[in-house]
Amino acid sequence: MTVAVILSVLASCPAWATVADSTGETSASITGSAPASITGSGSTGSVIDSYDSYTPWSGSSTPSTPSLPGYLPSACSGDRGSLNVDVSLAGPGLKADKLYTTQGKALEFTVTVENDGQTDVDAEVSVKPDSTPIGWFSWTAATMTIPAGASRSQVLEVTPDIDAVPGDYKFEVQASASCRHPGYGKSKFTVQAFDYASETSVSGTGQFQLNKNVRAMDSGIKSTKNVLFSGSVDALVKNEYLVDEAKGKNANFQEKDAVDNYNALSQGDALVGTESFKSSAVFGGVGAKFQESYDLQQMEFKSQDLTLHQTGSLKKSAEFKTADNFTGYYQIDAKQTIPGQRSLKEFEEYLGSFEINRRILFRDNTKSTPACQEGDCTGATAETGTRDACKSDSCRDFAEKLKSFGKRA
Repeated sequence: MTVAVILSVLASCPAWATVADSTGETSASITGSAPASITGSGSTGSVIDSYDSYTPWSGSSTPSTPSLPGYLPSACSGDRGSLNVDVSLAGPGLKADKLYTTQGKALEFTVTVENDGQTDVDAEVSVKPDSTPIGWFSWTAATMTIPAGASRSQVLEVTPDIDAVPGDYKFEVQASASCRHPGYGKSKFTVQAFDYASETSVSGTGQFQLNKNVRAMDSGIKSTKNVLFSGSVDALVKNEYLVDEAKGKNANFQEKDAVDNYNALSQGDALVGTESFKSSAVFGGVGAKFQESYDLQQMEFKSQDLTLHQTGSLKKSAEFKTADNFTGYYQIDAKQTIPGQRSLKEFEEYLGSFEINRRILFRDNTKSTPACQEGDCTGATAETGTRDACKSDSCRDFAEKLKSFGKRA
């Protein structure tokens, strides 16, 4: 009778209840908000909710499918634009004059990327080598942070190998970023080969002698070096480079000399030498001459560069630059002579311990008038009845070269 009363109370309760046997152990449970039934026997059993349709979805037996928008919003919504790329040779002057280089000489390009969008971007910039060996580039990938409506630049050096094949080379620079149309910039350059190159580097202790003699009629130059060495030196460098038909800013002739820590070790040791360079105006040159004479017991350092531009965009100029720290005797004799137009002379002599810096520049902007300007020299000779004075092929070859120098000047 008591059990029946308890069951009727539980059946009318909308919450939940627990049924325990006489020993105190939980043996059944009731959940739900509707009438339920209990099954089981003895001290254990289970309570089963008979309201099977109950769900947490507000009385619905199955969850409803959420609705999706008709389109997905773009990550670049309201922010689009382009990246504009420009690749140009650094430095002043016409582009055509800066396109030329020689083997082993670096060209400096400026890569500029413009962001015309409304927000900042991190642009990925990469080099596409095309016909240029990839090892010539100072970098092939970079990241540029570019503010909205602004541009950023980065230097890109291209250095041809010392044994690079002469000719034309091309490459391209690309830039890309999120929410931006990519940009492209192209450039090209030309490598000229050396007609003559001589590189000497010496280090050690002892004695040696060095003699060099370079003459190039096409460039109108003569260079001689006579050096006697006795003592110790960390490095002594004597390099010469010649390009007869140099173009752009390439030099026709260049000397690079250096000395690092020369010392006479015993009585009679010395670094003795005479070095001269001449560009004759008679053969279409600048009319410049530089000569050094020295007898040194110690030289902490020397850095010297002599450059001649006979053709190309910087033609008719010769420049001598030197920085020296020495003990002993040192002499510089420099002059420029253009017959009937100019005569310049400089002479310096040092005896003792000195540190000097010198720069001497000779330029010839005058315009000479070759013979037979208004007509053909050969025709003029024939009309006057003058005979060819040359009796050999070598003489005629020399006369033709002399004639070409007159026209070039």
